Amino acid sequence: MNFAILCAGNIAGKMAKTVSRMNEVTPYAIAARELSRARNMAGQYGFQKAYGSYEELLNDENVDLVYIASPHSHHYEHAKLCLEHGKHVLCEKPLTVNQKQAEDLFSLAESKQLFLSEAMWTRFMPFADKLRETLDSRVIGEPLTLTVSFGQNLRHIERVVNPELAGGVLLDMGIYPLTFASMFFGDDIAQIQSSCVKTNRGVDSQDSVTLTFKNGRMAVLNFTFLCPYENRAVIYGEKGRIVLDQFYMAQSIQVYLNGETEPEIISLPHDFTGYEYEVRAAVKAIDSGKRACEEIPHQETLRLLGLMDQLRAEWGIHYPFE
Repeated sequence: MNFAILCAGNIAGKMAKTVSRMNEVTPYAIAARELSRARNMAGQYGFQKAYGSYEELLNDENVDLVYIASPHSHHYEHAKLCLEHGKHVLCEKPLTVNQKQAEDLFSLAESKQLFLSEAMWTRFMPFADKLRETLDSRVIGEPLTLTVSFGQNLRHIERVVNPELAGGVLLDMGIYPLTFASMFFGDDIAQIQSSCVKTNRGVDSQDSVTLTFKNGRMAVLNFTFLCPYENRAVIYGEKGRIVLDQFYMAQSIQVYLNGETEPEIISLPHDFTGYEYEVRAAVKAIDSGKRACEEIPHQETLRLLGLMDQLRAEWGIHYPFE
């Protein structure tokens, strides 16, 4: 399967590096608005073709699967362009800025019988199945509380602070804690309480979201682009707790039982960079004639986008192009 990358920014480089080491796909083409950038990345990672426009890439009949690595403000436009050219699409998170855009894309993909998936890499990581297995074993008893902290100083990055680019910490970073809570505590939410701090440009810079579930569980999520946090998730139960450092791409699970100071460590190292798992899942789905990866059904993408739409509405955050 010939793999192509649309856009040649930082995350595109990480994916290009990953794909260059994989056997499941052929590193075929990279496109950027500046041909020199596409050529540099293609040359560095062994891609066969470089294009100076996205349209040129999509007119190449040998392209099978396109990974979209542009800013999320442009995901809808670029995914739609790919689908209209008959290409399967793996698109960086969030798939779109809002739920309505995603509904339109899924409808288009279905009408053209094409694969379309959100590349939320956390859902595809090896730790995900192992953590579910560990929670189901009740080694820490009944899981009751989940906390996630996720913070980085990104205030200097224009796409994060600019409302014209769908800026704000919720879409850029908050989607990770919300996804983590959804993966391990489910979607049966009874109540949502939240607050945010907005910048003078009208985007959210730090947010706190508490999800209370109908079974009595609670998830407390904090995220910011103003300063570094621990970037850690903890799940607490009656008999102990489970800790995941760098929770969004964790390579180990630490299990602490009550009264113990040293954890049992379950090591789950990545094969390459961590991006390989979403690519493998996409290839598997396409080969099976499916429209989505089983790890992230379309309905789950829509549900999380709807939740973020709801939060933004409560906070009074509306992007100029919406």
